Amino acid sequence: MRKSWMIRLTALLFGGGALWMAYSQLGSAPAKLSLIKLKDDLYVIHNDVAPGNTTALITNEGVLLVDDKFDVDHEGILEQLKKVTDKPIKYVVNTHHHSDHTGGNAKMLAMNAVIIASEQARENMVDHNQPGLPNVAVEHHAHIYLGGKNVELYYFGRAHTNGDIVVYFPADRILASGDMFTYGGPNETALPRPELIDYAGGGSGKEWPKTLEGALQLDFDTVVPGHGDVTTKQEMAKFREGALALRARMHEMIAQKKTRDEIAQMVETEFHWGQMQMSHLDGAIAEMR
Repeated sequence: MRKSWMIRLTALLFGGGALWMAYSQLGSAPAKLSLIKLKDDLYVIHNDVAPGNTTALITNEGVLLVDDKFDVDHEGILEQLKKVTDKPIKYVVNTHHHSDHTGGNAKMLAMNAVIIASEQARENMVDHNQPGLPNVAVEHHAHIYLGGKNVELYYFGRAHTNGDIVVYFPADRILASGDMFTYGGPNETALPRPELIDYAGGGSGKEWPKTLEGALQLDFDTVVPGHGDVTTKQEMAKFREGALALRARMHEMIAQKKTRDEIAQMVETEFHWGQMQMSHLDGAIAEMR
């Protein structure tokens, strides 16, 4: 199941116009959602294909959501929340600007929720004329206190986009990573693969390992990835190791003045790149120079 959604997702997450057209088409019908309990106060509203995961913190004063999927998934999110709480949604944190994570913003604002994102993500949303702009922007680190619970937001740098933030629930030792980390599909240790880097949105395969390193310094056990199944910190660390290994090999071959064909053979044999990845090889080489 994970491979099927990953193949669909990797076809989306690259390039400006094609990226937004694909998002629009994919968000034309509501996703089939399910509710996964992580802790007594923490749930994931999950689906097996895009849009991305939504994490929900339930408190006696209201709900905090991490990402709100596409616009068409708004009612589905509310239906899932009704299973565990009758409290209103107070905060929505956008982990980055892509519409499979921010598409419900306008409807959330109409419900008087506060929308929060990084400054870079908000700027990207302005540039793309997206509805539901965040009314609070974070530069580096922030706390949200709700119902006696502490939620921490961190910006560590460029990764999938230039505006990725992670959301940390210290009492539960759980991290919601957004698309800084996705889990599932083929060749997990070779990630982040080039088609997952939104260069038009400021993403960077070169800086991604350092950004992940910052997030991995936090004290957590469980990760809610941007897409895919809930998993462990160890898997996120493997994701970073794969990114480091790929970056090192490409730097090495570029320094040795290897040809494009030689680099292509290397990533195909050592990192198992397929046709989708190869179509983005030139961009990856250009950034690694």
